Amino acid sequence: MSSSNYSVAMSEGNFNYVKDLTRYQRQKTTDVKIGTVMLGSDYPIRIQSMTDTDTKDTDATVDQIIRLIKAGADFVRVTVKGVSDAENLRNIKKELVSRGYENPLVADIHFNPHLAEIAARYVSKVRINPGNFYDKRAIFEHHIYSDEEYKTELKRIEEQFVPFLQVLKNTNTALRIGANQGSLSDRIMSRYGDTPAGIVESVMEFLRICKKQDFNNVVISIKSSNTRTMVYTVRLLNYRMRLEEMEYPLHLGVTEAGEGEDGRIKSAVGIGALLADGIGDTIRVSLTEDPVNEIPVAQKLIRHIETYKGHQPIKAPLFAQTNPYEYERRSVRPVLRMGGKNLPVVMADLRGRSLAEILPLRGKQIPEYFFNQTEVLDIEGNDYPVLTLEEYLFGGSHWGQTKFIRTNKQEFDHFMNENPEIITKLKQTRKTVLILESFNRNPLAELRAFFMTLESHIWKVPVIIFRKYNERYLDNLQIKAAADLGGLLIDGYGDGLCISNDLDSITFTDLKDLSFSILQATRMRLTKTEFVSCPGCGRTLFDLHETTLKIKEHFKHLNHLKIGIMGCVVNGPGEMGDVDYGFVGAGPGNINLYKGQQLVKRHIPFEQAVEELETIIRENGDWKDPEI
Repeated sequence: MSSSNYSVAMSEGNFNYVKDLTRYQRQKTTDVKIGTVMLGSDYPIRIQSMTDTDTKDTDATVDQIIRLIKAGADFVRVTVKGVSDAENLRNIKKELVSRGYENPLVADIHFNPHLAEIAARYVSKVRINPGNFYDKRAIFEHHIYSDEEYKTELKRIEEQFVPFLQVLKNTNTALRIGANQGSLSDRIMSRYGDTPAGIVESVMEFLRICKKQDFNNVVISIKSSNTRTMVYTVRLLNYRMRLEEMEYPLHLGVTEAGEGEDGRIKSAVGIGALLADGIGDTIRVSLTEDPVNEIPVAQKLIRHIETYKGHQPIKAPLFAQTNPYEYERRSVRPVLRMGGKNLPVVMADLRGRSLAEILPLRGKQIPEYFFNQTEVLDIEGNDYPVLTLEEYLFGGSHWGQTKFIRTNKQEFDHFMNENPEIITKLKQTRKTVLILESFNRNPLAELRAFFMTLESHIWKVPVIIFRKYNERYLDNLQIKAAADLGGLLIDGYGDGLCISNDLDSITFTDLKDLSFSILQATRMRLTKTEFVSCPGCGRTLFDLHETTLKIKEHFKHLNHLKIGIMGCVVNGPGEMGDVDYGFVGAGPGNINLYKGQQLVKRHIPFEQAVEELETIIRENGDWKDPEI
């Protein structure tokens, strides 16, 4: 953020990326008309997905679009690779209308503005990528642009973009400006790098032209496979737009989220963290599965966030987080294995069972601590008392002993007002850990406010975030817990996580594994192989879901690695920007294999590609044999 922007923000008292960090309210955005559907803050949060059929295959594409509409999609996006795809949108639209479906279609365009002009005649919205629409496709060359050269490039883009906006006006077609972290132009990369500031600026350059031309039928998206980057960047965009008096609606999604529970949890963490702050008018949950599976996950996530409405008021100190646009973990004095430079721990709720009963159920992901109402146990069986605030402040029997205090913000605020001496005692303590929970319908905001209180008093005590649910089904719990708690962890709050559930239909193993998965999805702690896989689209030339399952099974024991699985080379190499190894479709029956961003083997036959990837991993010393 420039110093001038910072000064303006501070003078207006709105340095926060949203107006109020302690109250759920939708961010005000302008109305956008997409076909027959209105989008914006005055309307419900819309759901969308994308076909993975060949767009030239009218029947297959129409059939899948109808399945998505019936499942609950408000919009469906279709891949446009070439002129034949673009022209066939006419037939797809005609067939849908003949079957009684008027739902808006969206064309997905990369690299070729001419295709966007064709598509605009047949669809309700066109998605373009500012990283490759007019700029040359990134080849990661570093070129230093002078200010004048940079202005010249922007002028060139404007000269090309303005006639396209006129086409959209003439056809009454909406525009989505959709930036991906993995497909920024060399021009942006050279000046800003692969940073939230760079991603935001790539969008703002186009938005300024839209505003100048009075073209307001615009939706924006910024996506990344890294939940931290995605959340920080969308926050920054929301802030920057308002500095320039823009209120365009936002589409949210974690790209390349993966499949199964990992994809669902990762999506709920990233999308949920933003929806909880009122940011977002439409979402897509990108899964490496049948796209119809994305819709119920999105519906559950939206329904859960909507339960935040009308929550009990939350009080907090009158300042924001230290820096909501980049990761900075809360500074804490270490106690046992919590705080300091220790990774966040997992605490499992024994729910009255003994440690001896639970230890055989530990699995490969082993909690460091176990909660049992009045005590916390470690893996060696050592026990530490769990105290109330009264017992902590007035009891003397645990002097000098490591202990836990279980509390919530309402109780703590009341107790602190009545007993201000607790401020001094907590500031001086060296052997105390807080177990913090929330009973507010908006747990993210209330827990965040508590951490602000800790910061305002410079209390360095470690905090275990505790959250109890009453869910019958694991998939519902995964979405709710990831949305409630993910945003806190992304902001560096919390030295441990404990998730409990009242119903026995969700097992001890499910609960502790969910804690590990949320920590992994927020990049706080990696305990298993991370697979970054795209959802697939019409550009994918192999069975992405089955291939992903095969690769996960083959490499799942390499818990020190991140492996990317991408359907094509359009965004694939860029979207797997921080993976260790990559498996990318390169044409019919062929795969390119990567070590990080470096292409190592080109056009490997699909049938040999998994074994070839293992060979590369072995050659680089990253292979270890699975445990028998």
